[in-house]
Amino acid sequence: MKLAFSTLGCPDWDLDMIIQKAKEFTFDGIEFRGIGDQLDISQLPEFTSRAQETLRIINDTGVEICCFSSSVFMSNMDLSNESQYLDEIKRYAQLCEIFHAPYIRIFGGSIGKVAWEEAIDRAAEILTKMVEIVKDMPVRLAIETHDDWMHCEHFRKLMERVNSEKVGILWDVNHPYMFVGEEPEKTWECLRQWICHTHWKDSQVDQSAEHGFVPCLMGDGVLPHYEIFNVLRRGGFDGYLSLEWEKRWHPEIPGPEIAFPQYVEYMNNLMKKQKD
Repeated sequence: MKLAFSTLGCPDWDLDMIIQKAKEFTFDGIEFRGIGDQLDISQLPEFTSRAQETLRIINDTGVEICCFSSSVFMSNMDLSNESQYLDEIKRYAQLCEIFHAPYIRIFGGSIGKVAWEEAIDRAAEILTKMVEIVKDMPVRLAIETHDDWMHCEHFRKLMERVNSEKVGILWDVNHPYMFVGEEPEKTWECLRQWICHTHWKDSQVDQSAEHGFVPCLMGDGVLPHYEIFNVLRRGGFDGYLSLEWEKRWHPEIPGPEIAFPQYVEYMNNLMKKQKD
């Protein structure tokens, strides 16, 4: 398994700093979710007119791009935004080809007041349109365990309905555990054949917070990281463990110069503990 970080955690760094720090902190990969004021990096010159130059710089460091994280919400797509969302998928699919990135992250989104069977049918229709875009490309859509899509049973029904190798699951290890109390073993056993990428973080319980918990440095919270890592290891997962440090959304938390190397040290110790 390899380590990465999402650029959600370093909103004040430019591209050069992101790449430099990835190498300095010994990360294997970078997951792009915004640079500076621009959340959609497919609109930036570094990933359009200067994409080949960016590719050369990244290749020279030996770091990979493990995922491009989009702002597409699967269950929220309708006639008012369908063209916008599908265009975003097209742009990121093209970037995946250029940068040899395997995944485009999409959100599950909100199902509103509809019943789950209807929501799954609708999501399957939407995913079919997205799959049509990437069907001939070496890229998968990775739906994050996020928003209303956190119970593994709902995800399983959707994946069985879609039945496409072009669609996988991004397991955010925080959300099913903290929001709905789903044990990691259950999440993995239910969804293991589709889990292709993971997001890592930690949380402290805080009843005064919006969701009842707040982000914290790895090991300072209540997430059972060792158990989650063992579930992945036993299951043969060999993908990325990507730190999603939400500095962009929580400016009060420590900066990436603290959180990123702390994550590498913490995860290396966790993996070493397993070997011992």
